[in-house]
Amino acid sequence: MQQQQQTNRFFFNVDWITVLIYIALCAIGFVNIYASIYNPDKVGFDFSSSYGKQLIYIISGLVLGLSILLFDGRLFNVFSPFIYGGTLILLLAVLVIGNKVAGNQAWIAIGSFKLQPAEFAKFGTALLLARYVGAFNPKFRDFKSIAIAALIVGAPLLLIMLQPDTGSALVFLAFMFPLYREGLSGYFLLIFLGMIVLFVADFLVPTYILVTIITIIAGLFIYNNRRKQKIIFSTIIVAAFAIGYLFLIKVAYEKVLAPHQRSRIELMLGLKTDNKGAGYNVIQSQIAIGSGQATGRGFLEGTQTKYGYVPEQSTDFIFSTIGEEWGFAGCSVVIGLYIFLLLRLINLAERQRSTFSRVYGYSVACILFFHIFINIGMTIGIIPVIGIPLPLISYGGSSLWSFTILLFIFLKLDSNRMGFF
Repeated sequence: MQQQQQTNRFFFNVDWITVLIYIALCAIGFVNIYASIYNPDKVGFDFSSSYGKQLIYIISGLVLGLSILLFDGRLFNVFSPFIYGGTLILLLAVLVIGNKVAGNQAWIAIGSFKLQPAEFAKFGTALLLARYVGAFNPKFRDFKSIAIAALIVGAPLLLIMLQPDTGSALVFLAFMFPLYREGLSGYFLLIFLGMIVLFVADFLVPTYILVTIITIIAGLFIYNNRRKQKIIFSTIIVAAFAIGYLFLIKVAYEKVLAPHQRSRIELMLGLKTDNKGAGYNVIQSQIAIGSGQATGRGFLEGTQTKYGYVPEQSTDFIFSTIGEEWGFAGCSVVIGLYIFLLLRLINLAERQRSTFSRVYGYSVACILFFHIFINIGMTIGIIPVIGIPLPLISYGGSSLWSFTILLFIFLKLDSNRMGFF
């Protein structure tokens, strides 16, 4: 009886505002998926269509989320290694028996449903990383602590790159920010930013010029600190890493990336124009969003959407439907809901009494942020098209269920924050 009362108390301690935001985003997704494939010649509700399947995914996802709230929250801590291991097995399995779609072997067919293990690997990684930090309380000032955390994140990232699914792999970089909250040096964030700058510069400036600039800067820094051997050694290591990274970019670009991925990078950096090839999706998406103006063309009235000019509009480019039919006002509502959700998750993470729950909460917020930023960024042309879903809005069962599990596990942990850990 006492355990039942405790379970009920935890259930009613759930942050229902976050649940309402979740439902609102799912509803927005359903409406816009319906609009993106609307056919006036078809009468009645079609459960075999994308919007019909998405409704099933939403209902089953909500049932799944509410079911998670009934579990004992401690189970997610205890079983995190097994959950993580299970997702790694799925990632290995997809390389052997997975279906190849658009050049990526990322899905396992289960009847008519296609399971994407990379989506579920995100919450598995978040759980194990939170367990490691919570159980061992590493300060991330020594190589061993950083190496273990990097291994936890890097194992699924590497397997996803082998598919290859660059977009999903990039999302795993989001785990750097929860670790920063737990004591990871800010130098790692500077290195991450520097890698982005060098990546862009390597396409715009000849490599030999960049190598010369890095060498001169390192030389001046060493000269100014010539009596400090530790700084001299660190400078040489950083400079060597930076120069090696420049050549690695060239090798990866020429030998690893597929032609369509190279084209997307070149288009984003303005190195070429291709209105009919790789750049077509982005151009049509920009036209759709721009034509919506302030208040949009109206529900089912978007010409870009109605006549199917934007490819993958119910999945990767669903934001273009929102922009065309609901305009700046609709886009603002969606982005506003996301911002409110992210800020609320960070606030909930900060009030946790356990390190495990706090790290997991930050991981959830950062994963969502990366998805939102990259997806919306690619639909408006400021980020290469790398193909990741807009959380809770894009069509797809794997993405919706994985985001549901990711979010509701944290809501359960938050509801239990006064009871254990």
